[in-house]
Amino acid sequence: MAILGGNPKNEPLHYGEIFGVWQCSTKGKGSLSSFQAFLNHAGDKDLKDILKDLIDQTTREIKEADEILLANGIPPVPAFPERPPADLEEIPVGARFSDPEIGAAVATAVSMGIVEASQVIAISIREDIGALFLKNHGLKAALGARILRLLKDKGWLVPPPLQIKRPDGE
Repeated sequence: MAILGGNPKNEPLHYGEIFGVWQCSTKGKGSLSSFQAFLNHAGDKDLKDILKDLIDQTTREIKEADEILLANGIPPVPAFPERPPADLEEIPVGARFSDPEIGAAVATAVSMGIVEASQVIAISIREDIGALFLKNHGLKAALGARILRLLKDKGWLVPPPLQIKRPDGE
């Protein structure tokens, strides 16, 4: 039987897959820490709900990535300590992230996560790796749609320049 046949979990990872899974774990740990901090700063209930869902999804992605890395003899980077809850009113106003800032930051993080998942899907030859990142891609896209709707509904979205009036002749 060929080296790339049979159970995908018995196939070796190639260097692109290794880096993609390692990057997912590493960036996920940084994002998780940020999302926990943002949860302490957020005042809007809808934004808090999205942050909680982002924390849950990111925690799952880290766990899945770390399991793959460890099963293949690759040590993942250590996780940051979990952030304890803080009272929003005790955070000085000048040090506090505003809800629109948090919304923009999580929108950026999710959109970049979608791009990174797409890259891993595109380079994967192990079906299980491609399928995992395809699943995560879909979940991130759904969260991204929720974040976009929140930003629009709250008036926090700063759109790029819009072409309202077209020049004559077009």
